[in-house]
Amino acid sequence: MTAAVPTPATLDYRTAFEQAPIGLVLSRQRLIVDCNDLVLVMFRARREQLVGQSFAVMYPTIDEFERTGQRIVASLDRSGHYADDRVMKRSDGELFWCHVSGRALDPAQAHSAGIWAFEDLSSRRVLKVEFTAREREIAALLVEGLTSKLIGKRLAISPRTVDVYRARLMRKVGASTTPELVNKLLSA
Repeated sequence: MTAAVPTPATLDYRTAFEQAPIGLVLSRQRLIVDCNDLVLVMFRARREQLVGQSFAVMYPTIDEFERTGQRIVASLDRSGHYADDRVMKRSDGELFWCHVSGRALDPAQAHSAGIWAFEDLSSRRVLKVEFTAREREIAALLVEGLTSKLIGKRLAISPRTVDVYRARLMRKVGASTTPELVNKLLSA
């Protein structure tokens, strides 16, 4: 059975939310209040597996969930916007690259309420190597073009620690330079 195609007279915000060409989530205090069907497909989940749950169910580890939450609070711009590429977890446990962007409705209280968009990047970026949680974070920031100093500042670790993790990543993917590492991360 096919869903009825909305006419201009029946088009409303709920229809726009459901039919958006990107996964959308409404949140309060890092809990998923609602999501559209594209999010359910992307995360291979049933509505009851996500709605009412913490965003933590979408992360590879609780540590990544916590650190990302801290990074969001620290990085919101004046209008409350945030975006990054990160590794997320489908309900069946598969890890995948995802572009996440969103807006806190009150920038002074980043997690009080928000609107988040999710784009599955797995058709362009495939995870072929097992990375630790910290390696995934650093890989995502390297892909954004950040330096060791900026990554260290964003993750509250020393630039030297970032260099150690970058060296591990390079060994794991067989890269001899940072640009080659980034290229392999993007094309893997």
